[in-house]
This record gives sequence, C-alpha cells and structure tokens, in this order.
Amino acid sequence: MTAAAVPGRQWQLGKRALLVLAAGVGIYIVWPSLVQSFSAWPDLISLDPWWLLVMLVCELASFAMLWLLLELTLQTRRTLLVSSSQLASSAFGRLMPGGQAAGSALQYRLLVRGGLSPPSVAAGLTTTQLISTAVLATMPLLSIPAIVGGAAVDRGLVRATVLGVATFVLVLVATGVLLTSDRALRAAGSGAEWAKNRVRRHREPTAGLPDRLVEQRDGMLKLLGSSWWHALTAAGGRTLLEFFALLCALSAVGTTPRPGLIVLAYVAASLLGMIPITPGGLGFVEAGLSSTLVLAGVSPADAVLATLAYRLASYWLPLLAGAIAYGGYQVGFRSQVAE
Repeated sequence: MTAAAVPGRQWQLGKRALLVLAAGVGIYIVWPSLVQSFSAWPDLISLDPWWLLVMLVCELASFAMLWLLLELTLQTRRTLLVSSSQLASSAFGRLMPGGQAAGSALQYRLLVRGGLSPPSVAAGLTTTQLISTAVLATMPLLSIPAIVGGAAVDRGLVRATVLGVATFVLVLVATGVLLTSDRALRAAGSGAEWAKNRVRRHREPTAGLPDRLVEQRDGMLKLLGSSWWHALTAAGGRTLLEFFALLCALSAVGTTPRPGLIVLAYVAASLLGMIPITPGGLGFVEAGLSSTLVLAGVSPADAVLATLAYRLASYWLPLLAGAIAYGGYQVGFRSQVAE
C-alpha cells in the first residue's frame, strides 16, 4: 500500500467506525420501543390469519412492482437477475449501517457482475430512486379528503400533512428545474463537488461532476422515453400495495381507522426507514409508526401489535428472502461473479 493510500484507508475505517457507533447509539435510544414491540409477539397468534395472508400477498406484489420498475429503468427483461440482486441488496441495507446507500452500492455491483453495463445500471438505479421518492412525497395528499371531510385529526397529524404537502411541492419544483435547466443542474453539481472536495481533502479531488450530472440526466430522460408512465404506474402501485399491507395489519388486529389518516403514519414510517442511523430504521420505525397510529385513532395496544405484524412482513421476512436470493445469485451467475 502506498503512503498516499494510507490516509484514504484510515478515512474509510474511521467512517465505518462512526457508522457502527451511530447505529449502536441509535439502537440504545430506541431500545425501549423495540422491547415494547417484541413483547407483543405472543399476541400475533390472536390475529385474523386471512388478513395476515392478504398482507403478505400485498408485500409480495409490491416487490413485483419494484422489479418491474427496475426492469423498465435498466432496460432489461432479466427478471431473475433483477429480483435476486434487489432482494439481496435490500436485505444487506436492512442489516448494515448506512442503510439504503449500502444496499444501493451492493445492488450496483451485483447487477454489473450479472452482465449489465455500469452506465445503464447507474442511470437505472438513480431513476428508480427518484421516481420512488417522488411518489412517496405525494402520499400525504391522500389524507387531505379525510381532513376536509371532518375527521377528528390530531394537531400533530395536521402539521405532518402540511409538511408533507410542502415537501411534495418543493420536490416537484426542484425536480422540474433540474430536469429542464442545464444551468441549475450544473450549479447543483458544482456545489456538491466543492463540498465533497472540502470534506475529503486527503483524497484525489473530484472533477467534472456538473458535466456528468447533465449527461446522466439526459440519459435518464432518454432511458424512459415513452415508457415513463409505465414506470410511474409501477412505482405508484408498489407504494400503494405497501400501504395496503399496513391496512391489512390493522384489520388483522381488529381495528378499522380511516385510511386517509393512516396514510400519514405510513409515510412517517417510510421516511424513518430511510434514516441511516440504525439498519433499516430499526427501532425508529417501530416507535414512529406505533406513535402515529395512536394519533390516527388506534388504541396503543392495537398500534403496537399492528406495527409488529407489519414489520414482520416488510422488514424481517425480506431479510430471509434476501439471504436465499443472494445464494441463488451466487449459483445462477457464478461465471460472471468469478470474472
């Protein structure tokens, strides 16, 4: 190892140590909510099995929608490669500090090893993330009819709705500007490039980021072409199916709150799951989802039990599926992995 590479190696080790430390502190903070959630485990046997089955079907269908979206953005019909790499990387992101970023990095490597070109993989994964985030940002809009219709809504949920709508507008405007203005995109790229070079002074400076962003944006627009509405439908279907899974968990418990209010709890849980402090938002999602369900009118006991059932389908079972998928990937694409 050269002397110049030593600081970079030390930086990587230090960054990983900080991530592990942050994950440990995060889990310590939310440990009471985790204990409370898992203490309801024996009560799962009392839930309606048919609703639990429908919940699992919704989760499986949501994964199928995500695979369809990935196939559209990656411009491939290799469903086995797409599904196995997505399941494996998703499970990895749920276990490792860094969460979604770590999972995306693994998914990129698996897709490239599977035979897809690096530029198409980078553009496809970026496009998928942008579309999925935009769809999630619109979800709070679905709660407005319930509020306007006179539903008794906690003040905290009203603030969450206003924040969600404002976020959606900002995301929509910013996305529109970056998609249509080369100057704005280059300015954003220059700012990101300057910040990265300031933070990582010991490494070789990044150069040409604004030009690469413009090139990737043009490639993304060309990539979707007339199929953009297929991609949007797949992303919307995936998000709605995951939301339906939460409704099924609540129905299995025996409570029937208004879906227009529960959507805010779902959005809060999805955003908490993106926090990279703990793997997959573990603990933060359980605490946040059960709390917002209570604000939406669910009893505390039912909220904890419904949260546990929902997380079993959306977090824990995909971990097992991801391990199996990674084993299948290693066998099915052994020749590419060996190269």
